[in-house]
Amino acid sequence: MVPVVIVSTFPDKRSAEVVARTLVKDRVAACVNITAVSSIYSWKGKVEDSEECLAIFKTGPRNRDLLKRRILETHPYDVPEVAEIAMASVNGPYMDWITESTC
Repeated sequence: MVPVVIVSTFPDKRSAEVVARTLVKDRVAACVNITAVSSIYSWKGKVEDSEECLAIFKTGPRNRDLLKRRILETHPYDVPEVAEIAMASVNGPYMDWITESTC
């Protein structure tokens, strides 16, 4: 059973923290790292440049779909990023902790 990382950008730190706290409290995610990023992207025919917060959600494989659904339900963007990264190279105590924290 391999842990999963889901990444999503948010418009500000506060909105990322609200979603992260709720999902960790509900044991849907074991941990969420939040950091400021500069994003350059295409939106409605224009190239945009904005400051955002990147949230890195870590969960066990059983909660993968639930985590994605909960991010989409609570996200402030009209078109939120919800990208999954399998943690195939992770093993041992860290993987055990993620699995135990999301059961």
